[in-house]
Amino acid sequence: MPMRYDEPGPLARAGNEFIRRLAEAGISIAGTTALRVRGRRTGEPRSVVVNTMTVDGECYVVAPRGNTQWVRNARAAGTAEIGPRWHRRQTRIVEVPDDAKPALLSRYLERWFWEVKGHVAGLTPQSSDEQLRAAAPSIPVFRLTDLG
Repeated sequence: MPMRYDEPGPLARAGNEFIRRLAEAGISIAGTTALRVRGRRTGEPRSVVVNTMTVDGECYVVAPRGNTQWVRNARAAGTAEIGPRWHRRQTRIVEVPDDAKPALLSRYLERWFWEVKGHVAGLTPQSSDEQLRAAAPSIPVFRLTDLG
């Protein structure tokens, strides 16, 4: 799997931090929510803001910047908490295989391209199936399943 990571600059980090705090307080901006994953080295919870999307009754998150720290933590942990501070749900987090990603990436780009343009391996909402398949290995996608 290609290990692409589009690292955010200081301004993007500050913006993400602000939006994450809002999401943790239960204020969603265009579908944002807080995701907490146990750190693979420290075991401490790490929070990030993500966009969740539901497709055929399943919940998914996409890592448009690639192999980020939260992605590496999610792979190691296998579980995450999602939602605002006062209503977090424990979920299993399972990476989607590359061959299943194109349809999900297409839906994601239709909804959030305005937010992630420049960070999705050159994809746009008009990207062809071939382009989506080619970029799929460098864009992690996870399915979230509530643990009850």
